[in-house]
Amino acid sequence: MKLNGAAILIECLIEQEVGTVFGFPGGAVLPIYDELYKRADRINHVLTAHEQHAGHAADGYARASGKTGVCLATSGPGATNLVTPIATAYMDSSPVVFITGNVPQSLMGTDSFQEADISGMTMPVTKHNYLVTSVEKLADTIREAFYIARSGRPGPVLVDIPKDVQLAETEYIPLSGDALIPRLSKKKPLSQLRPEGEALEMYKTKAEPRLEKAAQLIAEAHRPLIYCGGGVTSSGAQNELMQLLHAHGLKLYGAALTDAAQDLRRVPLSPAAVAIGSEGRGLSAQLLAQCDGQIIIPMQPGAESLNAAVAAAVVMWEIARAGM
Repeated sequence: MKLNGAAILIECLIEQEVGTVFGFPGGAVLPIYDELYKRADRINHVLTAHEQHAGHAADGYARASGKTGVCLATSGPGATNLVTPIATAYMDSSPVVFITGNVPQSLMGTDSFQEADISGMTMPVTKHNYLVTSVEKLADTIREAFYIARSGRPGPVLVDIPKDVQLAETEYIPLSGDALIPRLSKKKPLSQLRPEGEALEMYKTKAEPRLEKAAQLIAEAHRPLIYCGGGVTSSGAQNELMQLLHAHGLKLYGAALTDAAQDLRRVPLSPAAVAIGSEGRGLSAQLLAQCDGQIIIPMQPGAESLNAAVAAAVVMWEIARAGM
């Protein structure tokens, strides 16, 4: 069937089983909002007071539901208001697809009204981003964006759609099941996706020496400490963490939790499992200062860790990277 780009976008969101979109309307996305209104029976739109609100809400929705969040905003200042939510989702590995409108391609680069190079601005804080230049590419771009956002280590993906692409028409072929999984080219950020098949075997071969070194550091430590973050819960690796805690021959001195992993306190980790950071306890600082080896799973080491245990052997072990 022949649809315009805005309708194709909405149909692709339905393909991806999106039930909620957070956004704030503007001139460059009015065609999308027209089509979104027509499919209000399938997609609920949550209107926020500001684009930044919409971005953070989509991020929070992704974390709470385990689904991919979706945020919609207009061009120029609407798009630039999303930079902070995008960066937040990137730093915390949250799967969110940010969709922005833009001026028609004929006006790009002319300093036209509400024009901004949002794809260029957000390149450092997205897993990948797209500027859709043809309506024929739109459907596959949306499918690819969702796949990248939730594959491997999750993260935000930006899709910038000029207004002329939203209004142009082309044939749309609905897909479902395995057909929705795109064939990514070598130009895409495969290092941030979950390796499969031959790529997984190559990754294991490359990672094996580092894993052996990590195992050696853990074995040599007399007072090892596990320092875990929210990535453990977001990647569903609680069982693997428990296996590591109770591994044969591994005597744990303690387990410290970041603020992002407070729900792990409901799991019987260790008698010394305590929170660290701004809401932490004094015991956690003592554990960090006295340990002789840290196993960081997975998080960003903060000043508390690096300053308190400069002499400790720090093992960066990212479980969420490739399920290893």
